[in-house]
Amino acid sequence: MATGVTAAGDAGAAGSSPGLGTKLAYGFGAIALGVKENGLSYFLLLFYSQVVGLDARLVSLALTVALVLDAFIDPMIGYWSDNLRSKWGRRHPFMYLSAAPIALAYFFLWDPPRGLSGTAQFLYLLIILPVIRLSVSFYEIPVTSLAPELTRDYDQRSTLGAFSSYFAWTGGNAMSVFMFGVLFPLFATQAIPNGQFNRDAYRAYGIIASVLMLVSIVVCSVGTHGRIRLAPPAAPKRDLTPKKIFAEIFETLSNRSFIALFISSIFGSIAAGLSASMASIFYAYFWRFSSQQSSFITMGVFGSAILGALLAPVVSRTIGKKKGAIIIGLLAFLGSPTPIVLRLFHLLPPNHTPTVFWLVFVTNLLDVGLIICFQILSGAMMADLVEQAEVKTGRRNEGIFFATSAFIRKIVNGGGVILAGLVLTFAGLKTGADAAHVPDAALWRLGAAYVPTILFLWMAMLAVMAAYTLTRAGHEENLRTLARTRAEAEAR
Repeated sequence: MATGVTAAGDAGAAGSSPGLGTKLAYGFGAIALGVKENGLSYFLLLFYSQVVGLDARLVSLALTVALVLDAFIDPMIGYWSDNLRSKWGRRHPFMYLSAAPIALAYFFLWDPPRGLSGTAQFLYLLIILPVIRLSVSFYEIPVTSLAPELTRDYDQRSTLGAFSSYFAWTGGNAMSVFMFGVLFPLFATQAIPNGQFNRDAYRAYGIIASVLMLVSIVVCSVGTHGRIRLAPPAAPKRDLTPKKIFAEIFETLSNRSFIALFISSIFGSIAAGLSASMASIFYAYFWRFSSQQSSFITMGVFGSAILGALLAPVVSRTIGKKKGAIIIGLLAFLGSPTPIVLRLFHLLPPNHTPTVFWLVFVTNLLDVGLIICFQILSGAMMADLVEQAEVKTGRRNEGIFFATSAFIRKIVNGGGVILAGLVLTFAGLKTGADAAHVPDAALWRLGAAYVPTILFLWMAMLAVMAAYTLTRAGHEENLRTLARTRAEAEAR
């Protein structure tokens, strides 16, 4: 065991759990991340390709360049955050300083200069997107790394994750509902009857979303500021060269349980990308839902966020994180494609009947809730690896763990989009096809290709996760080991 473990190994984060106010502030900070993710995933491509007029391929290229650049910088941010020394601790300087750049960059993303040529539009997007992604990373990595510092309790970490996930999902989904239910109708004009294609609607969205993100980050930073004095300090100063830095990173990450989570996240990220890309396709073509029905299903996510946030702490306390994540994952991932399978085998009434809609609505609400619960538990499993690595290395490297996880998620997420394209090609579903005239054979191929593909990815993720070995007992033993090491260091 490394001898460099100091009071950092047993600082106040272990001594007292955060109160409700701190938990609420910490969770509220995730609204900024939910709003950003929602905007970039669901509105950006439409806005720049259909409203601004930029070629959709160039929009996708700019998104990809920004994502890859951001992914490779994430581990550097994590390492810097782990080793920062300041009177405001290791995380809060990044959190405070990122608030204004995030808000400003996000506003300018939705209010590009008018009258630009196609090339100028592309260059503008190619500049502003990396600025946003990097600014958000300077907040996201420190704030997610803050959770293991706020508490070392096995179950309290799941509770913190529940608060964070609830606000992220609710905040992001609320902006979608607000866009479709308020902004787009408000900006409908005689010249532009569908406000979704009115450029001014997106400018208004940019103002509202930017202010909300700014408030979210400031509330989180101020609300958790009082815990700085209890947080572990950075590792002792040492001479660092690039070779030593990479050696420390490798030493931290050479952990069987981390590798299991790392590989499982590859399968999970691809599956998430595939599922997100195919959701609207299935609503419109496979189920032939109206836009109002699809919107109502989206609103069900509010209930899913509550379900997942309430369920995760209970699962953590009763059966443990790993076992709970695998069981919840099996329920979620086997249940998700059930309506599709029933339709493929003609075990459902016709699509236009209310029974089908309510079956899909309830299944989606429960499934997303279970997925949120799964995400909370797997995030808490990652947090518990911090002390296990600290026993081995003598350093706390929360930033490295969470930055590496973010790195792989961003790198492989596009794989799901590629798979979605292959599924659509196999099904023979043509771009812009009228849902009422798509052949039944094409819809059958769509479901038949999607279900085994998504099931393979989810089951592979859970199978790899089974190699994670850290239990509640192991975590508590790590805490005792660190406490003994600290006591021995103080006695010398």
